[in-house]
Parts: sequence; C-alpha cells; structure tokens
Amino acid sequence: MDAITRRKFLVTSGVTGAAALAAGATAFGLRDILATAGERDPGAKTLVLVTLYGGNDGLNTLIPYGDPAYAAARPGMTYEPEALLPLDDGFALNPGLPGLHKLYHAGGLAVVRGVGYPKPNRSHFQSMDIWQSAQPDRPGTTGWLGRWLDTAGGDPRLAVSFEPVLPPLLAGATSAGATVPGGTLSLPGGVDPAVVAGLGTAAPGESPAQARAATCFADLMRIQDLMKEIREGAPDDDTDDGEAPATATGGAAPPLDRQLALVARSIEAGAATRVYSVSMGGFDLHADGKEAQQAQLERLDKPLAAFAERMAGQGVVVAVYSEFGRRVHANASDGTDHGTASDVLLLGDGVHGGLHGEAPSLTDLDDGDLKYTVDFRDVYAALLADVLGADPQRTLDGWKGRLTGVLT
Repeated sequence: MDAITRRKFLVTSGVTGAAALAAGATAFGLRDILATAGERDPGAKTLVLVTLYGGNDGLNTLIPYGDPAYAAARPGMTYEPEALLPLDDGFALNPGLPGLHKLYHAGGLAVVRGVGYPKPNRSHFQSMDIWQSAQPDRPGTTGWLGRWLDTAGGDPRLAVSFEPVLPPLLAGATSAGATVPGGTLSLPGGVDPAVVAGLGTAAPGESPAQARAATCFADLMRIQDLMKEIREGAPDDDTDDGEAPATATGGAAPPLDRQLALVARSIEAGAATRVYSVSMGGFDLHADGKEAQQAQLERLDKPLAAFAERMAGQGVVVAVYSEFGRRVHANASDGTDHGTASDVLLLGDGVHGGLHGEAPSLTDLDDGDLKYTVDFRDVYAALLADVLGADPQRTLDGWKGRLTGVLT
C-alpha cells in the first residue's frame, strides 16, 4: 500500500491533518511515544502547554470586581458579586471555573496578571506567531520550544502535540516535535475492515517514510479506540462532542479532555516526553460574550482541574495562555474586541499559588487597551529554567528577564 493511496484515503475519510500523516514527516504514533518508557530521568519535570485560540477575555476570567472602573466599562457583561468565585485583593474567577477556584485556594494555581509584549499586534495570526516564536520584534520561523528541542538533542518525541497538526511553537531550526493526531475516522462507503487493516500495514519494500505512514494510520485507529473508552467512561452529562470547525482562531482539535487524557496516559507510562502541547479554540467572542465565554471556560475548567488532580505528585506543570486579551470597554453587541495584555495560568507541582504580577490599570490605557506589566518572555524563562532545566537566554535570543517567585 503506497503512501499516496493512504493520503487519498485519509483525505476522503475526513481525518484532520491527513496530509501531514501521509507524509510522515513529524507524525508519530502513540506507541512511538510510549516506546520511550524507562528512558526518562525520574527527577525530570514535564511541561504541558494549553493554547486558547481566539483571544480569551482576561478581564472576565480574572475579574477585578473591586475596581469600579470594571463595571463602568462593561455594564452588560458584569456579574453579581455573589456569583463570582472570590480570590484575593478584590479579584475573583469567572463562575465557569470552580475547579480552578478550588485549586487556587489549595495553593496550586498561580495567576500571572498583565502578561503581554511591546507594540502589541491585534491580529490572531500575527499575535499567535509572536507568542509561539517568542520574538515580538520580528517573528521568525522557529518556535521557542522548538529551539529548546534543538538544544535538548532533537528527538521529536521529547516535545509532543496531540493537536491535528504540529503547532509552530514546536518547530526548531534543526529539529521538530512530534504530532500524534487524534482526529475522527469515518470510513467511505464500500470500504470494509480488511481494507482499513491493509492501510495500517506496512508492505515489503516500502520506504521508511511510507512505513511511517502505515504506522501512523494504524495508530490513529488505536487512538480512536482509546478515545471511545474515554468517552464511555465519562459522566453521562458530558455532551462535548468536539470543537468547532477549524478557523483562523483555532478549533478542529479533539476536545480538551481527550487531548489531556492522552497526555496523562503518556506521563503515567513513563514516556521520555518533556513537553506536551494541547489546545482549545472558540474564544473570539465579539458578541454576547459573557454567557459564551463562561460556557467556554466551563469546558476548560473541568478537564483541566481533573488533569491537575490526576497528575499531582508527578512533576507536571501546566501553562495556559491565549494570543491576546480583549479591550477594556465592551462593544455595542455586549462582546469584546481584540485587545492586548491578559492572564497566564500556571498550575501543578512546584507552583506557588496566588496572584502574581502587577494588575494593569483599567483607566491608564494605551488607546483603550491594557498596558502589559509582565513580558511573556519572563514567563517562558521561568518555565525553561524551573521546569525544563534549560538556559532561557539560549532559547530566548539572549532575553535576561525572568518571572520569579512562581515556580520551584
């Protein structure tokens, strides 16, 4: 079975990321990741990066309800105080985040306020490029974790994405991370199981790339079986059937709980992977943003809190970010438009919980937007040094800043 035939089948089947799978360039199977069990340093920590595509509204995630300027700027988007999940110093979490609220009061959630970068860009594409490359002045062709991978030996299995395609942040100059797609497989009419089995079986004389395509396709079916087990084991009220179709603001990835379930399985198996990338789309809410965002945050909270509980004591640190926040003032549709600085959430082992960073002023604005108080490279530097044990300056083009007091 040649690779081009597999490519055609995958496209016909509607499998997300089919071309990347058939090419076999960076597509690995789950068993490739699990095959590294036993190679991991027992003391090594793991970083799980959660990307929220679309620009999550930081002001309605960490809500400054004690500041009268907040209610004045968003009269149709505020909550009654009794509905909020209070933290400290006049701040509260959105009602959609009860799991993270519990984690905060247990000391396991750090909220870094006012995170951004100089001369912010309000384009989804360009701002995400900046965040993933960690190069605000001139986004390059490599991602910050891809450059870390270059220095860590280049084995793609050290940095794994369970998203449909490899995110730019895992692409280095001389190496790239691995992607293990978990899309939905739907068989075209007239295709029987024997044909499917053939697609996942390497034929004698195939090139290594063609054999890799077979392995990846076979593993996709195994992942689908695993996802079926996860769905069947989920509570009856779990009706999350998947993200929205792929757009400029994210989507098309399997639901976050399924991505995190694969991460958890890999970590529990002792895989050598040090970095995992997962994502969730749907945060570009220009109208009726209050209810829609709360629903999105509920979809984030439940799997994230469950993952944190499951991974406790295993050296796992989770970082949650989005490409930008939203403007301070609501628009005429009770939504918010593209803004600048926002919050980064850190949770897991070795995280010093609480509020970190200076909260941006809601009245001293830059053309209607928040002025950032923490450069995101300071957050990355802390993750590189304290989680991955790497030299931040080597990965971040000589950047010398670093967020302190959050990780050990």
